[in-house]
Amino acid sequence: MIWLKALHIIFMVAWFAGIFYLPRLFVNHAMCDDVAVKSQLAIMEKKLYRFITPWMVLTLIFGFWLLFDYAWQAYADTWWLKIKLLLVAVLVIYHFYCGRVINDLAAGKNHHSHVWFRWFNEFPVFILFAVVILAVVKPL
Repeated sequence: MIWLKALHIIFMVAWFAGIFYLPRLFVNHAMCDDVAVKSQLAIMEKKLYRFITPWMVLTLIFGFWLLFDYAWQAYADTWWLKIKLLLVAVLVIYHFYCGRVINDLAAGKNHHSHVWFRWFNEFPVFILFAVVILAVVKPL
């Protein structure tokens, strides 16, 4: 059980490292006017996304393994676990939305300013804070 939890945390940290950096690339992409630099940023964005997607999948696999192995039986009647799962679902949607942004930026269809992407970049930070507090403190 402890190995499952360790692997879940390791993969989650790797996923979050990428999910924190990817929108920073979007900020730079939105600010840039140089076609060559935009092309390089598009390559970096796509490669980073492909790199972090397996970490997301492994995070989810080990997280659900933990959930079904013991957590659901122990905490099914608590609100913290349901809220945590909802926040994880929101983060997965965020991840896939980043994939859509990558495709749009690569096609030259930027719909947002660099300021919007700066705020967009902060979103997973709040999810991380909430999920960690819910998982460790179990307040509800």
